[in-house]
Amino acid sequence: MSSCKAVNTQKAPPPRPFYNQAVVANGFVFCSGQLPKDATGRIVSGTVQDRANQCIKNLKAVLESAGSSLEKMVEVNVFLADMEDFEKMNETYMQWFGEIKPVRTCVAVKSIPEYTDVEMKCVALL
Repeated sequence: MSSCKAVNTQKAPPPRPFYNQAVVANGFVFCSGQLPKDATGRIVSGTVQDRANQCIKNLKAVLESAGSSLEKMVEVNVFLADMEDFEKMNETYMQWFGEIKPVRTCVAVKSIPEYTDVEMKCVALL
């Protein structure tokens, strides 16, 4: 069995005590869901695009801390509180990825922690 390494960085909002921002195992980085929080730990105001942008910035910071990057991302899961925000979120999402985009699942959920409208998690290669 390979070893697992916890990843936590101050460049993204701190995790709660019951999880890590990411875990590295078997050449992959598994990132916990990132809420649209800024460095102060507050949910970003503005539009769903602003908050989607912050989620991706947080994933980027966690991946880079683990020795990976957005370019090595292979899977993303997006959680929306309202599927009416799907196209708006996609406008921002598309700005972050080049020709080879990660596979993705996007689902609407009843609620997201801290009553925000978007959360994202991912898996990337080291």
